[in-house]
Amino acid sequence: MKRLMVVCLTLAVLAPTAGTAAVPDDPLQSSQWIYMARKFFRDAPVVFDDRVKVQAPDYAENSLDTPVQVSAPGLDDVEQVLVFADLSPITRVLDYYPVKAEPSIGFAFKIQQATPIRAAMRTSDGTWHVGGKWIDAQGGGCTAPSVASASPIWETRLGETTARLWSPDREDKHASERLKVRVIHPMDTGLAAGIPAFYISEMTIADADGQTLARITPYEPVSENPVFTLDLDADGPVTLSGHDNNGNRFNSRVDGPES
Repeated sequence: MKRLMVVCLTLAVLAPTAGTAAVPDDPLQSSQWIYMARKFFRDAPVVFDDRVKVQAPDYAENSLDTPVQVSAPGLDDVEQVLVFADLSPITRVLDYYPVKAEPSIGFAFKIQQATPIRAAMRTSDGTWHVGGKWIDAQGGGCTAPSVASASPIWETRLGETTARLWSPDREDKHASERLKVRVIHPMDTGLAAGIPAFYISEMTIADADGQTLARITPYEPVSENPVFTLDLDADGPVTLSGHDNNGNRFNSRVDGPES
């Protein structure tokens, strides 16, 4: 009798609860997809959507600095962009909130081993729209120390910000402004022996009136001295502000756009 009760209890724990959204089959056939879906989306509806584009190399030649561009042409009302890598020791790579911006962001990240890299975009109705691709890699990027960790120079340049703002389409006066920003920071993952996690944890881009245009929440896997490329719904100069997980702050102003 006791054995039967244990079996019934186990089945009850494993059975899906009422109202749990179904997890769609993974076109990339990752062994970790079901766990990623439960971790990041919980009970929210999830669909694989061809409009969500993830551009990245098939093979990561530099495991410390692998470029990625995510976008979603034709997908409206995107409130959050989540980028994650299924097989990374730190799966969450970046969150992006395109408040007054296109759901498009370019950056680079550290890759530990071959993995799917995915972009999930949450629209205003609560649905997550997912796209992704496999990246092959020799690996080791997440457990390698940053270059800055071996040099004292970064201490004098920590938070140093350079940026450029321009209009990609000069013929369209209503086109988005493109922002490219680089911040000097070691972005240590905490997985290299003797080096604690040390990374930028928040960036806000605002217009001249202080209205938020976009927010970025990077995580440890984002590459050292990160470079972000965004398309903003702005007309004129923008301000950049942010901080890291140790409370160091940085601020900058970008005039433009350039002609």
